[in-house]
Amino acid sequence: MSRHSLRNASLSNIEYQEVSDHYLKQRELKKGSVGWILLAGLGVSYVISGDFAGWNFGIQAGGFGGFFIAAIAMTLMYGCMSLALAEMATALPTAGGGYSYARRAFGPWGGYLTGTAIILEYAVAPAAIAIFIGDYVETLWGYSGPWVYASAFLLFVGFHLWGVGEALKVMMGITLLAVLALCIFCLVLIPHFHWENLFDIAPNPNALGHSWWLPEGWIGIWAAVPFAMWLYLAIEGVPLAAEETQNPQKDMPKGIIAAMIFLMIIGALITFVSAGTLGANALKDAPAPLVKALAAVYGDDFWATHFVNLVGLAGLIASFFSIIYAYSRQIFALSRAGYLPKFLSLTNARKTPQYALIIPACIGFGLSLTGEGDLMVTIAVFGATISYVLMMLSHIQLRNTAPDLPRPYKTPGGKYTSGTALILAMMALSSTFLINLEASLYATLIYTLMALYFGCYSRFHLVASAPEEEFATILQAEKDLDFSERQVS
Repeated sequence: MSRHSLRNASLSNIEYQEVSDHYLKQRELKKGSVGWILLAGLGVSYVISGDFAGWNFGIQAGGFGGFFIAAIAMTLMYGCMSLALAEMATALPTAGGGYSYARRAFGPWGGYLTGTAIILEYAVAPAAIAIFIGDYVETLWGYSGPWVYASAFLLFVGFHLWGVGEALKVMMGITLLAVLALCIFCLVLIPHFHWENLFDIAPNPNALGHSWWLPEGWIGIWAAVPFAMWLYLAIEGVPLAAEETQNPQKDMPKGIIAAMIFLMIIGALITFVSAGTLGANALKDAPAPLVKALAAVYGDDFWATHFVNLVGLAGLIASFFSIIYAYSRQIFALSRAGYLPKFLSLTNARKTPQYALIIPACIGFGLSLTGEGDLMVTIAVFGATISYVLMMLSHIQLRNTAPDLPRPYKTPGGKYTSGTALILAMMALSSTFLINLEASLYATLIYTLMALYFGCYSRFHLVASAPEEEFATILQAEKDLDFSERQVS
């Protein structure tokens, strides 16, 4: 059977279409642009805005004790998940990321549902971050509005169209500035830390199991989970850079693990120092918790207060910048394989997927005009947790069904590690309905419509020669051949 011949898959009535060699040449990314240091920087930049704001609403939901337990659980989930993703990214190093792993483990339906969950997360998150950027601009300079959102999308999509290597270097510089601000924040406030400030929220007498440690009772732990995720949300996007990595077999594990270790350390410092200085009660609903903590000790005119306030904007920009990269690569991979409209995967002269960058940016700008940042965040978290469940199931399935798949890096603990992440991801998914039922229902509706698109149309127009599809079809052919030989013998 030739590489580009028309193929029909009996499972789920999937149909592959014939394409020319020119098709893939129009859809090539720039190889070897990224090393492990840039991968680690990419992982940190995805997340770093969450250190400046958002996580503190978990203290409002569950008190410091409830948030602390939720943060421990989410640290364990993301740590285990990062190890599992590092294995799958070295075994299947394509731009498809989670889609390619689930495609290999569960077929086209599994791949599509995982990929669209990731798109739901990454396409909606920039809208939320654009709104937060507008809030910061208004705080700093007294004006905001749609032109700020539009400027953010235009400027940073433009950087990505310039080229991946150049874009990631700019992102690295912005991220380093944000990291410097977080380090300064911790250094100047640690001398003012007091343990009793962590537990100054009065217990809610109507909450089951309430105490000084859990002022909102046991339910507060569950309610704090989505906000604890904000300390790590989107680090799973690192494998989306696999096709552009110099040596994915070595660089991918180093990059994602280094990013995770750094985020664990800085997240613990930020949460303890902030609440231990300002007090959990004053911090719990602050839109800019780090700035408020500094101002409470040193005043509004202190140099570090101004610096952290200004660089808080840089942290938001870093995450905005990197998440644009993530959605473009996931959309590129699904489009190249025919799951989404094929024109979305066309690349320009600098090997960047132009339409996969521009069209979701237009949608994100439209969503940002709602001003509903919290709603956007909850929708993004909903998509993220669905993808986590499916990716961890993929790791377990591949360990069972493809034990001979070359794995340059193997997850410590194997299926037990990914199984732990799976259980915690299911808990996180259920918590989104507790926090914002409206957002979860919106997300469910969007996800259902995307599934209907595949079921009614795109599953009949897939491209077998796309790298993610070739991985799966070649391995399936080898398995079928081995089965036939055993039947004959």
